Amino acid sequence: MSAPSGALPVADARAVRAEVLRSLRGQGLRLLAVVVTMVVGAALGLVAPWALGRTVDTVLDDGSARDIWQLGLAMVAAAAGFAAFTALGVVLSSRLFETALARLREKMFATSVGLPLERVERSGSGDLISRATDDVDEVSSAIGTVVPALSSSLFTIAATTVGLTALDWRFLGAIVLVVPVYALAVRWYLRTAPGIYASERAAMGARAQQVLGSVRGLRTVHEYDVGPTLASRIGTHSWEVVRWSMRARIVQNRFYGRLNAAQFLSMASLLVIGYYLVGAEALTVGATTTAMLFFLRLFEPIESLLLVIDELQSALASLARIVGVIDTGADKGALTRTPTMPDSFVLEAKNVTFGYSPSRPVLSGVDIRLEPGEKVALVGASGAGKTTLAAVLAGVRSPDLGHVDFGGIDLKDVPDTERAQWITLVTQEVHVFTGTLRSDLALANPSADDADMEAALRTVLAGDWFDLLPDGLDTQIGDAGHPLTPMQAQQLALARVVLADPPVAILDEATADAGSAGASLLERSADAALEGRSALIVAHRLGQARRADRILLMDNGKIVEEGVHEALMESGGEYAQLWEAWSRHR
Repeated sequence: MSAPSGALPVADARAVRAEVLRSLRGQGLRLLAVVVTMVVGAALGLVAPWALGRTVDTVLDDGSARDIWQLGLAMVAAAAGFAAFTALGVVLSSRLFETALARLREKMFATSVGLPLERVERSGSGDLISRATDDVDEVSSAIGTVVPALSSSLFTIAATTVGLTALDWRFLGAIVLVVPVYALAVRWYLRTAPGIYASERAAMGARAQQVLGSVRGLRTVHEYDVGPTLASRIGTHSWEVVRWSMRARIVQNRFYGRLNAAQFLSMASLLVIGYYLVGAEALTVGATTTAMLFFLRLFEPIESLLLVIDELQSALASLARIVGVIDTGADKGALTRTPTMPDSFVLEAKNVTFGYSPSRPVLSGVDIRLEPGEKVALVGASGAGKTTLAAVLAGVRSPDLGHVDFGGIDLKDVPDTERAQWITLVTQEVHVFTGTLRSDLALANPSADDADMEAALRTVLAGDWFDLLPDGLDTQIGDAGHPLTPMQAQQLALARVVLADPPVAILDEATADAGSAGASLLERSADAALEGRSALIVAHRLGQARRADRILLMDNGKIVEEGVHEALMESGGEYAQLWEAWSRHR
């Protein structure tokens, strides 16, 4: 696989072929039905040209009207059968490949949501969204256009070639003459087009990234009036898409010109061969007519097949991008699975160093040990590295140096599904999933019943607003649903912690958005959610840190002070100064 630096990879032809074959597993009978149906349809398609040629000979030989009527009925019946079997074959093949695409799409989505956060950030979410939308649409569209052309054309070409050979082997001379022209045209196209289409898809991903970033930061865009600047950037990326699209159209036109030249050459050669055979009395006029009709019938599917190469190349470029995402998660899926939790619930970071870029580490040689049931507060000025450390301890980000262990197991060796059951991270930015309140809570524990969900909400002191919901657990929340305040959304996130019941929870300023009026309530909600489990609390309010079993003070990516509140105050260090400043301004 290859990709620009930082971008999600693009799978090579071998990886694409292997993934497509995996998606077709269990579809053997459907595939056999497609082959049989298309073979029968292609054979029936030969009947009409053959019958028309026989009609010409019958007329020239003063045959009976009855023979002509019989040949006419045979043509009608064969045409009807050809249309029916061809249509059935197209439907069956489309269903077969749509099923395969559905499996690829589901696998891609499952892989996408399991990708490490830093991997998505490094590539850009626009690239991932472009693959999940534009590229999937491109492949789906190709199934509706390319698959019918491939299904009917390949079988028609094979059957017609056999029919021409049966009439007279010398007719193959026209095919032999024109095949190199087609081959050279296709070779040139396959050498030129894939790179252009891949670049076009990548440009679309970059444009999507710009649009998505502008929409997500719409409030900031309005506040700083940077709309024109961002529009200019989007326009630049849009023109990049146009530039690659125009290159693709130029390649198409040149390709079609080569096909037209091949068409002229093939028709001329067939007329010469037919004239020679009739003149030598090697064939009748009717047989030569049949050969001409066979060849005309052969020419159309060849043209159809070659013309869809354009769409096929674009679809293959998109398919390679889809499989690239799937393969990105292969290494993560290959991790050794730990079916049960470790015996010890100790969370420990040893000599952890991490940076978003290699030259600028955010954490430097951090050592932390969180004992079972212990509540540890992490404090420090903005930019000290608290949020980054919380993400590393939760396994969301992997350290550049050192390691994070849970019960003696390195978190980087644990699949995301198991890690999430051991350590739950609740951040300041809580996402409320669109759907019912029940479905949102069920994400944390699918086996929880209504009583468990209501109990979890009341545990985190959310009973007051829950009782006022119009439909209880069936209330629609999220986009276009019942709006939740920031504090209610945080309580919902804490209720998920209660339902998931992990041995360790990490709260990254999860009570910061409550405001002074709701601070006390939300802090009590957090205390209730953390009851009976270990916790690391990135504390926005030092009053919350004061109640912790231990306090860690971060500065410039390092732990510089550690202890209980009283001891840190007596030492008169940075924590004491921070406490004094916080107490003065609260």
